Amino acid sequence: MSTVSVAAPPSPRKASPKPGTAHAPAPTVTDPALVRRAVKAAALGNAMEWFDFGVYSYLAVTLGKVFFPSGSPTAQLLSTFGAFAAAFLVRPLGGLVFGPLGDRVGRQKVLALTMIMMAAGTFAIGVIPSYAAIGVGAPILLLAARLVQGFSTGGEYAGASTFIAEYAPDKRRGFLGSWLEFGTLAGYIGGAGLVTLMTALLSSEDLLSWGWRLPFLIAGPMGIIGLYLRMRLEETPAFAAESERPRVPLREMVAGQWRALLLCVGLVLVFNVTDYMLLSYMPSYLTSELGYDATHGLAVVLGVMALMMIVQPFAGALTDRVGRRPVIAAGCVGFLVLSVPALLLIRDGGLLAVAAGMGALGLLLVCFTAAMPSALPALFPTRVRYGSLSIGFNVSVSLFGGTTPLVVTALIGATGDMMMPAYYMMAAAVIGGFAVWRMAESAGRPLPGSAPSLEPAGTHPEKA
Repeated sequence: MSTVSVAAPPSPRKASPKPGTAHAPAPTVTDPALVRRAVKAAALGNAMEWFDFGVYSYLAVTLGKVFFPSGSPTAQLLSTFGAFAAAFLVRPLGGLVFGPLGDRVGRQKVLALTMIMMAAGTFAIGVIPSYAAIGVGAPILLLAARLVQGFSTGGEYAGASTFIAEYAPDKRRGFLGSWLEFGTLAGYIGGAGLVTLMTALLSSEDLLSWGWRLPFLIAGPMGIIGLYLRMRLEETPAFAAESERPRVPLREMVAGQWRALLLCVGLVLVFNVTDYMLLSYMPSYLTSELGYDATHGLAVVLGVMALMMIVQPFAGALTDRVGRRPVIAAGCVGFLVLSVPALLLIRDGGLLAVAAGMGALGLLLVCFTAAMPSALPALFPTRVRYGSLSIGFNVSVSLFGGTTPLVVTALIGATGDMMMPAYYMMAAAVIGGFAVWRMAESAGRPLPGSAPSLEPAGTHPEKA
Protein backbone atom coordinates (compact mmCIF):
# COMPACT_ATOMS: atom_id res chain seq x y z
CA MET A 1 0.00 0.00 0.00
CA SER A 2 1.42 3.35 -0.96
CA THR A 3 1.93 6.10 1.57
CA VAL A 4 -0.68 8.76 0.96
CA SER A 5 -2.65 11.14 3.10
CA VAL A 6 -6.15 12.47 3.04
CA ALA A 7 -6.77 15.83 1.48
CA ALA A 8 -9.56 18.04 2.72
CA PRO A 9 -12.73 16.73 1.07
CA PRO A 10 -15.10 19.06 -0.70
CA SER A 11 -18.62 19.21 0.66
CA PRO A 12 -20.05 15.75 0.01
CA ARG A 13 -22.46 15.62 -2.91
CA LYS A 14 -25.96 14.99 -1.69
CA ALA A 15 -28.55 13.05 -3.64
CA SER A 16 -32.00 14.64 -3.72
CA PRO A 17 -34.40 13.02 -1.29
CA LYS A 18 -37.36 11.20 -2.77
CA PRO A 19 -40.78 12.85 -2.61
CA GLY A 20 -42.37 12.29 0.74
CA THR A 21 -39.05 11.82 2.51
CA ALA A 22 -38.10 15.45 3.03
CA HIS A 23 -37.10 14.81 6.61
CA ALA A 24 -34.94 11.78 5.81
CA PRO A 25 -31.19 12.45 5.63
CA ALA A 26 -30.04 12.81 2.05
CA PRO A 27 -27.57 10.10 0.98
CA THR A 28 -23.90 11.03 0.72
CA VAL A 29 -22.19 10.22 -2.57
CA THR A 30 -18.60 9.34 -1.71
CA ASP A 31 -15.49 10.48 -3.53
CA PRO A 32 -13.54 7.27 -4.38
CA ALA A 33 -10.16 9.05 -4.32
CA LEU A 34 -10.80 10.46 -0.85
CA VAL A 35 -12.03 7.10 0.42
CA ARG A 36 -8.89 5.35 -0.82
CA ARG A 37 -6.65 7.93 0.81
CA ALA A 38 -8.54 7.72 4.10
CA VAL A 39 -8.29 3.94 4.16
CA LYS A 40 -4.59 3.87 3.30
CA ALA A 41 -3.64 6.56 5.80
CA ALA A 42 -5.56 4.91 8.65
CA ALA A 43 -4.19 1.45 7.80
CA LEU A 44 -0.62 2.70 7.57
CA GLY A 45 -0.90 4.41 10.93
CA ASN A 46 -2.28 1.21 12.42
CA ALA A 47 0.64 -0.72 10.92
CA MET A 48 3.09 1.57 12.67
CA GLU A 49 1.28 1.18 15.98
CA TRP A 50 1.30 -2.61 15.78
CA PHE A 51 4.88 -2.83 14.62
CA ASP A 52 5.73 -1.40 18.03
CA PHE A 53 3.53 -3.86 19.91
CA GLY A 54 4.61 -6.80 17.78
CA VAL A 55 8.32 -6.31 18.38
CA TYR A 56 7.79 -6.55 22.14
CA SER A 57 6.06 -9.91 21.75
CA TYR A 58 8.68 -11.38 19.46
CA LEU A 59 11.52 -10.29 21.76
CA ALA A 60 9.79 -11.51 24.93
CA VAL A 61 12.40 -14.14 25.77
CA THR A 62 15.31 -11.72 25.26
CA LEU A 63 13.59 -8.94 27.21
CA GLY A 64 13.07 -11.34 30.09
CA LYS A 65 16.83 -11.86 30.33
CA VAL A 66 17.57 -8.12 30.05
CA PHE A 67 15.05 -6.78 32.56
CA PHE A 68 14.28 -9.80 34.78
CA PRO A 69 17.56 -11.77 34.98
CA SER A 70 16.85 -13.53 38.26
CA GLY A 71 14.65 -16.60 38.24
CA SER A 72 13.93 -19.48 35.88
CA PRO A 73 13.22 -19.00 32.16
CA THR A 74 9.50 -19.52 32.88
CA ALA A 75 9.60 -16.82 35.59
CA GLN A 76 11.38 -14.45 33.19
CA LEU A 77 8.75 -15.06 30.52
CA LEU A 78 5.94 -14.54 33.01
CA SER A 79 7.50 -11.24 34.16
CA THR A 80 7.91 -10.02 30.59
CA PHE A 81 4.36 -10.93 29.65
CA GLY A 82 3.24 -9.34 32.90
CA ALA A 83 4.63 -6.02 31.70
CA PHE A 84 2.99 -6.73 28.34
CA ALA A 85 -0.37 -7.32 30.02
CA ALA A 86 -0.01 -4.22 32.23
CA ALA A 87 -0.31 -2.02 29.16
CA PHE A 88 -3.71 -3.53 28.51
CA LEU A 89 -4.91 -2.75 32.00
CA VAL A 90 -4.69 0.99 31.29
CA ARG A 91 -6.28 0.69 27.83
CA PRO A 92 -9.81 1.23 29.20
CA LEU A 93 -8.58 4.45 30.81
CA GLY A 94 -7.19 5.55 27.46
CA GLY A 95 -10.49 4.64 25.84
CA LEU A 96 -12.40 6.65 28.44
CA VAL A 97 -10.25 9.69 27.63
CA PHE A 98 -9.72 9.45 23.87
CA GLY A 99 -13.07 7.95 22.83
CA PRO A 100 -15.39 10.71 24.13
CA LEU A 101 -12.79 13.27 23.00
CA GLY A 102 -12.96 11.84 19.49
CA ASP A 103 -16.75 12.27 19.46
CA ARG A 104 -16.40 15.85 20.68
CA VAL A 105 -13.41 17.37 18.87
CA GLY A 106 -12.92 14.96 16.00
CA ARG A 107 -11.42 11.63 15.01
CA GLN A 108 -8.36 13.10 13.26
CA LYS A 109 -7.03 15.10 16.20
CA VAL A 110 -7.22 12.14 18.57
CA LEU A 111 -5.60 9.75 16.07
CA ALA A 112 -2.67 12.16 15.69
CA LEU A 113 -2.25 12.35 19.46
CA THR A 114 -2.29 8.57 19.93
CA MET A 115 0.44 8.26 17.29
CA ILE A 116 2.72 10.69 19.17
CA MET A 117 2.29 8.89 22.47
CA MET A 118 2.75 5.41 21.04
CA ALA A 119 5.97 6.34 19.26
CA ALA A 120 7.34 8.07 22.37
CA GLY A 121 6.59 5.07 24.61
CA THR A 122 8.17 2.61 22.20
CA PHE A 123 11.28 4.72 21.61
CA ALA A 124 11.71 4.99 25.38
CA ILE A 125 11.95 1.19 25.71
CA GLY A 126 14.91 1.25 23.33
CA VAL A 127 16.93 3.59 25.55
CA ILE A 128 16.15 2.10 29.00
CA PRO A 129 19.30 0.77 30.72
CA SER A 130 19.36 -2.93 31.53
CA TYR A 131 18.83 -4.48 34.95
CA ALA A 132 22.58 -5.08 35.15
CA ALA A 133 23.17 -1.32 34.79
CA ILE A 134 20.59 0.25 37.13
CA GLY A 135 18.96 -2.65 38.96
CA VAL A 136 15.28 -2.58 39.81
CA GLY A 137 14.87 0.79 38.11
CA ALA A 138 15.07 -0.95 34.71
CA PRO A 139 11.86 -3.02 34.98
CA ILE A 140 10.10 -0.04 36.57
CA LEU A 141 10.98 2.16 33.57
CA LEU A 142 9.95 -0.65 31.21
CA LEU A 143 6.58 -0.82 32.93
CA ALA A 144 6.16 2.98 32.69
CA ALA A 145 6.87 2.94 28.95
CA ARG A 146 4.42 0.08 28.45
CA LEU A 147 1.74 2.05 30.33
CA VAL A 148 2.22 5.00 27.96
CA GLN A 149 1.85 2.62 25.02
CA GLY A 150 -1.28 1.07 26.46
CA PHE A 151 -2.90 4.40 27.29
CA SER A 152 -2.36 5.70 23.74
CA THR A 153 -3.59 2.50 22.13
CA GLY A 154 -6.82 2.89 24.08
CA GLY A 155 -7.90 5.42 21.45
CA GLU A 156 -6.33 3.81 18.38
CA TYR A 157 -8.40 0.91 17.07
CA ALA A 158 -11.82 2.43 17.74
CA GLY A 159 -10.73 5.68 16.10
CA ALA A 160 -9.17 4.06 13.04
CA SER A 161 -12.07 1.67 12.44
CA THR A 162 -14.57 4.48 12.96
CA PHE A 163 -12.66 6.69 10.55
CA ILE A 164 -12.71 4.09 7.77
CA ALA A 165 -16.31 3.02 8.43
CA GLU A 166 -17.58 6.60 8.25
CA TYR A 167 -15.76 7.28 4.98
CA ALA A 168 -16.70 4.02 3.24
CA PRO A 169 -19.81 3.55 1.06
CA ASP A 170 -22.32 1.20 2.63
CA LYS A 171 -21.92 -1.58 0.07
CA ARG A 172 -18.12 -1.76 0.38
CA ARG A 173 -17.55 -1.09 4.07
CA GLY A 174 -16.41 -4.66 4.74
CA PHE A 175 -13.84 -4.65 1.95
CA LEU A 176 -12.47 -1.23 2.81
CA GLY A 177 -12.52 -1.89 6.55
CA SER A 178 -10.50 -5.08 6.05
CA TRP A 179 -7.51 -2.96 5.04
CA LEU A 180 -7.22 -1.74 8.62
CA GLU A 181 -6.26 -5.24 9.75
CA PHE A 182 -4.15 -5.59 6.61
CA GLY A 183 -2.14 -2.74 8.12
CA THR A 184 -2.03 -4.53 11.47
CA LEU A 185 -0.66 -7.65 9.80
CA ALA A 186 1.87 -5.56 7.87
CA GLY A 187 3.06 -4.09 11.17
CA TYR A 188 3.33 -7.53 12.74
CA ILE A 189 5.22 -8.83 9.71
CA GLY A 190 7.57 -5.84 9.90
CA GLY A 191 8.25 -6.56 13.57
CA ALA A 192 8.53 -10.33 13.12
CA GLY A 193 10.69 -10.00 10.02
CA LEU A 194 13.10 -7.64 11.71
CA VAL A 195 13.40 -9.84 14.80
CA THR A 196 13.85 -12.95 12.63
CA LEU A 197 16.60 -11.23 10.65
CA MET A 198 18.33 -10.04 13.82
CA THR A 199 18.10 -13.49 15.37
CA ALA A 200 19.68 -15.03 12.28
CA LEU A 201 22.46 -12.46 11.86
CA LEU A 202 23.41 -11.58 15.43
CA SER A 203 24.99 -13.79 18.02
CA SER A 204 23.06 -14.45 21.22
CA GLU A 205 25.47 -12.17 23.09
CA ASP A 206 25.05 -9.27 20.65
CA LEU A 207 21.26 -9.64 20.61
CA LEU A 208 21.19 -9.61 24.41
CA SER A 209 23.70 -6.75 24.69
CA TRP A 210 22.45 -4.20 22.17
CA GLY A 211 20.61 -5.80 19.25
CA TRP A 212 17.23 -5.92 20.97
CA ARG A 213 17.18 -2.12 21.18
CA LEU A 214 17.18 -1.52 17.41
CA PRO A 215 13.50 -2.30 16.67
CA PHE A 216 12.34 0.00 19.45
CA LEU A 217 14.58 2.87 18.33
CA ILE A 218 13.01 2.70 14.87
CA ALA A 219 9.82 4.00 16.50
CA GLY A 220 11.23 7.56 16.46
CA PRO A 221 11.33 8.12 12.68
CA MET A 222 8.27 5.91 12.18
CA GLY A 223 6.34 8.09 14.61
CA ILE A 224 7.28 11.24 12.70
CA ILE A 225 6.03 9.70 9.45
CA GLY A 226 2.83 8.51 11.09
CA LEU A 227 2.19 11.90 12.66
CA TYR A 228 2.64 13.60 9.28
CA LEU A 229 0.07 11.28 7.72
CA ARG A 230 -2.48 11.72 10.45
CA MET A 231 -2.11 15.49 10.72
CA ARG A 232 -3.15 15.69 7.08
CA LEU A 233 -6.31 13.62 7.61
CA GLU A 234 -9.65 15.42 7.54
CA GLU A 235 -12.80 14.57 9.43
CA THR A 236 -15.28 12.06 8.05
CA PRO A 237 -18.50 13.14 6.30
CA ALA A 238 -20.56 11.53 9.08
CA PHE A 239 -18.75 13.49 11.79
CA ALA A 240 -18.82 16.71 9.75
CA ALA A 241 -22.60 16.34 9.37
CA GLU A 242 -23.04 16.51 13.14
CA SER A 243 -23.74 20.24 13.37
CA GLU A 244 -24.02 20.17 17.17
CA ARG A 245 -21.66 18.14 19.31
CA PRO A 246 -22.75 18.51 22.93
CA ARG A 247 -20.75 16.66 25.55
CA VAL A 248 -22.36 13.24 25.89
CA PRO A 249 -22.37 12.00 29.50
CA LEU A 250 -20.34 8.87 30.13
CA ARG A 251 -23.49 7.31 31.58
CA GLU A 252 -25.21 7.59 28.21
CA MET A 253 -22.21 6.05 26.40
CA VAL A 254 -22.42 3.03 28.70
CA ALA A 255 -25.92 2.62 30.13
CA GLY A 256 -27.53 4.08 27.03
CA GLN A 257 -25.68 1.58 24.83
CA TRP A 258 -25.56 -1.41 27.21
CA ARG A 259 -26.80 -4.02 24.73
CA ALA A 260 -24.41 -2.92 21.98
CA LEU A 261 -21.58 -2.76 24.53
CA LEU A 262 -22.17 -6.35 25.64
CA LEU A 263 -22.17 -7.54 22.04
CA CYS A 264 -18.99 -5.54 21.42
CA VAL A 265 -17.26 -7.13 24.42
CA GLY A 266 -18.18 -10.64 23.26
CA LEU A 267 -17.09 -10.08 19.66
CA VAL A 268 -13.84 -8.41 20.67
CA LEU A 269 -13.14 -11.22 23.15
CA VAL A 270 -13.06 -13.97 20.52
CA PHE A 271 -11.30 -11.67 18.06
CA ASN A 272 -8.48 -10.69 20.40
CA VAL A 273 -7.99 -13.93 22.34
CA THR A 274 -7.38 -15.77 19.07
CA ASP A 275 -5.38 -12.87 17.61
CA TYR A 276 -2.98 -12.55 20.53
CA MET A 277 -2.77 -16.31 20.92
CA LEU A 278 -1.58 -16.75 17.34
CA LEU A 279 0.43 -13.61 16.67
CA SER A 280 1.85 -12.75 20.10
CA TYR A 281 1.95 -15.92 22.17
CA MET A 282 2.74 -18.65 19.65
CA PRO A 283 6.32 -17.53 18.87
CA SER A 284 7.18 -17.80 22.58
CA TYR A 285 5.16 -21.03 22.94
CA LEU A 286 7.19 -22.64 20.17
CA THR A 287 10.51 -21.69 21.76
CA SER A 288 9.96 -21.72 25.54
CA GLU A 289 7.37 -24.49 25.88
CA LEU A 290 8.14 -26.78 22.93
CA GLY A 291 11.87 -26.10 22.59
CA TYR A 292 11.51 -25.08 18.96
CA ASP A 293 14.32 -23.22 17.26
CA ALA A 294 13.60 -19.49 17.64
CA THR A 295 14.50 -18.53 14.06
CA HIS A 296 12.38 -21.23 12.47
CA GLY A 297 9.50 -20.56 14.84
CA LEU A 298 9.40 -16.88 13.92
CA ALA A 299 9.69 -17.75 10.23
CA VAL A 300 6.58 -19.94 10.46
CA VAL A 301 4.60 -17.14 12.12
CA LEU A 302 5.85 -14.73 9.46
CA GLY A 303 4.60 -17.05 6.72
CA VAL A 304 1.21 -17.41 8.38
CA MET A 305 0.79 -13.63 8.58
CA ALA A 306 1.76 -13.27 4.92
CA LEU A 307 -0.93 -15.83 4.04
CA MET A 308 -3.46 -13.89 6.10
CA MET A 309 -2.55 -10.66 4.31
CA ILE A 310 -3.21 -12.29 0.93
CA VAL A 311 -6.62 -13.60 2.00
CA GLN A 312 -7.66 -10.53 4.02
CA PRO A 313 -9.12 -8.25 1.28
CA PHE A 314 -11.01 -11.15 -0.35
CA ALA A 315 -12.53 -12.10 3.00
CA GLY A 316 -13.47 -8.46 3.58
CA ALA A 317 -15.24 -8.36 0.20
CA LEU A 318 -17.00 -11.61 1.12
CA THR A 319 -18.52 -9.94 4.19
CA ASP A 320 -20.11 -7.37 1.86
CA ARG A 321 -21.69 -10.12 -0.24
CA VAL A 322 -22.84 -12.66 2.38
CA GLY A 323 -22.84 -10.49 5.51
CA ARG A 324 -20.67 -10.00 8.59
CA ARG A 325 -22.57 -12.51 10.74
CA PRO A 326 -21.98 -15.64 8.60
CA VAL A 327 -18.25 -14.92 8.30
CA ILE A 328 -17.75 -14.26 12.02
CA ALA A 329 -19.88 -17.32 12.88
CA ALA A 330 -17.74 -19.48 10.59
CA GLY A 331 -14.64 -18.35 12.48
CA CYS A 332 -16.22 -19.20 15.86
CA VAL A 333 -17.27 -22.68 14.71
CA GLY A 334 -13.83 -23.24 13.18
CA PHE A 335 -11.98 -22.39 16.39
CA LEU A 336 -14.36 -24.54 18.42
CA VAL A 337 -13.83 -27.59 16.20
CA LEU A 338 -10.25 -27.18 14.95
CA SER A 339 -8.29 -25.67 17.86
CA VAL A 340 -7.32 -29.04 19.34
CA PRO A 341 -6.35 -30.68 16.01
CA ALA A 342 -4.36 -27.59 14.99
CA LEU A 343 -2.44 -27.49 18.28
CA LEU A 344 -1.73 -31.22 18.05
CA LEU A 345 -0.16 -30.58 14.66
CA ILE A 346 1.89 -27.73 16.11
CA ARG A 347 3.06 -29.92 18.97
CA ASP A 348 4.15 -32.61 16.50
CA GLY A 349 7.30 -30.52 16.05
CA GLY A 350 7.88 -31.10 12.35
CA LEU A 351 8.12 -28.00 10.21
CA LEU A 352 5.27 -29.04 7.89
CA ALA A 353 3.03 -30.00 10.80
CA VAL A 354 3.70 -26.73 12.61
CA ALA A 355 3.05 -24.75 9.42
CA ALA A 356 -0.20 -26.64 8.78
CA GLY A 357 -1.49 -26.09 12.30
CA MET A 358 -0.53 -22.43 12.37
CA GLY A 359 -1.90 -21.89 8.86
CA ALA A 360 -5.28 -23.35 9.82
CA LEU A 361 -5.53 -21.05 12.84
CA GLY A 362 -4.44 -18.09 10.72
CA LEU A 363 -7.15 -18.67 8.11
CA LEU A 364 -9.77 -18.95 10.84
CA LEU A 365 -8.51 -15.71 12.38
CA VAL A 366 -9.08 -13.96 9.03
CA CYS A 367 -12.82 -14.44 9.59
CA PHE A 368 -12.48 -11.95 12.44
CA THR A 369 -9.82 -9.60 11.07
CA ALA A 370 -11.82 -9.15 7.86
CA ALA A 371 -15.23 -8.57 9.46
CA MET A 372 -14.68 -6.79 12.78
CA PRO A 373 -13.43 -3.38 11.49
CA SER A 374 -16.79 -2.90 9.75
CA ALA A 375 -19.02 -4.82 12.18
CA LEU A 376 -17.95 -3.11 15.41
CA PRO A 377 -18.50 0.56 14.41
CA ALA A 378 -21.96 -0.41 13.12
CA LEU A 379 -23.03 -1.30 16.66
CA PHE A 380 -23.16 2.36 17.76
CA PRO A 381 -24.70 5.64 16.50
CA THR A 382 -22.47 8.39 15.15
CA ARG A 383 -22.62 10.78 18.10
CA VAL A 384 -21.24 8.19 20.56
CA ARG A 385 -19.52 5.78 18.14
CA TYR A 386 -15.91 6.59 18.99
CA GLY A 387 -16.55 6.79 22.73
CA SER A 388 -18.76 3.72 23.19
CA LEU A 389 -16.65 1.58 20.86
CA SER A 390 -13.47 2.65 22.68
CA ILE A 391 -14.96 1.66 26.03
CA GLY A 392 -16.31 -1.72 24.91
CA PHE A 393 -13.30 -2.62 22.79
CA ASN A 394 -10.68 -1.75 25.38
CA VAL A 395 -12.47 -3.33 28.33
CA SER A 396 -12.66 -6.60 26.41
CA VAL A 397 -9.08 -6.42 25.14
CA SER A 398 -7.75 -5.59 28.59
CA LEU A 399 -9.59 -8.35 30.42
CA PHE A 400 -9.26 -11.10 27.84
CA GLY A 401 -7.10 -10.28 24.80
CA GLY A 402 -3.92 -8.66 26.10
CA THR A 403 -3.80 -10.98 29.09
CA THR A 404 -3.89 -14.10 26.89
CA PRO A 405 -0.11 -14.77 26.84
CA LEU A 406 0.16 -14.28 30.61
CA VAL A 407 -2.90 -16.38 31.48
CA VAL A 408 -2.05 -19.25 29.14
CA THR A 409 1.58 -19.34 30.31
CA ALA A 410 0.39 -19.45 33.93
CA LEU A 411 -2.19 -22.16 33.18
CA ILE A 412 0.43 -24.34 31.53
CA GLY A 413 2.76 -23.81 34.49
CA ALA A 414 0.02 -24.67 36.98
CA THR A 415 -1.45 -27.70 35.22
CA GLY A 416 1.37 -28.95 33.01
CA ASP A 417 -1.21 -29.33 30.21
CA MET A 418 0.33 -28.16 26.94
CA MET A 419 -3.12 -28.11 25.29
CA MET A 420 -4.24 -25.06 27.29
CA PRO A 421 -3.94 -22.70 24.28
CA ALA A 422 -6.51 -24.80 22.40
CA TYR A 423 -8.94 -24.93 25.32
CA TYR A 424 -8.65 -21.18 25.81
CA MET A 425 -9.47 -20.48 22.15
CA MET A 426 -12.43 -22.88 22.27
CA ALA A 427 -13.90 -21.09 25.29
CA ALA A 428 -13.52 -17.75 23.50
CA ALA A 429 -15.25 -19.20 20.42
CA VAL A 430 -18.30 -20.16 22.47
CA ILE A 431 -18.65 -16.62 23.84
CA GLY A 432 -18.10 -15.08 20.41
CA GLY A 433 -20.66 -17.41 18.87
CA PHE A 434 -23.31 -16.25 21.32
CA ALA A 435 -22.51 -12.60 20.54
CA VAL A 436 -22.76 -13.09 16.77
CA TRP A 437 -26.07 -14.92 17.27
CA ARG A 438 -27.50 -11.85 19.03
CA MET A 439 -26.06 -9.14 16.76
CA ALA A 440 -27.91 -7.61 13.81
CA GLU A 441 -26.57 -7.81 10.28
CA SER A 442 -25.03 -4.51 9.14
CA ALA A 443 -23.65 -5.33 5.67
CA GLY A 444 -24.88 -2.98 2.96
CA ARG A 445 -26.76 -0.78 5.43
CA PRO A 446 -26.09 2.78 6.64
CA LEU A 447 -24.29 3.24 9.93
CA PRO A 448 -26.68 4.04 12.80
CA GLY A 449 -27.26 7.78 13.01
CA SER A 450 -25.65 8.43 9.62
CA ALA A 451 -27.09 9.09 6.19
CA PRO A 452 -26.80 6.38 3.54
CA SER A 453 -23.39 6.43 1.86
CA LEU A 454 -23.40 5.66 -1.85
CA GLU A 455 -20.78 5.17 -4.53
CA PRO A 456 -20.86 7.39 -7.61
CA ALA A 457 -21.96 5.77 -10.84
CA GLY A 458 -19.21 3.98 -12.73
CA THR A 459 -17.13 3.03 -9.66
CA HIS A 460 -15.13 -0.17 -10.12
CA PRO A 461 -15.78 -2.35 -7.06
CA GLU A 462 -12.59 -4.31 -7.47
CA LYS A 463 -10.38 -1.30 -6.78
CA ALA A 464 -9.31 -0.69 -3.18
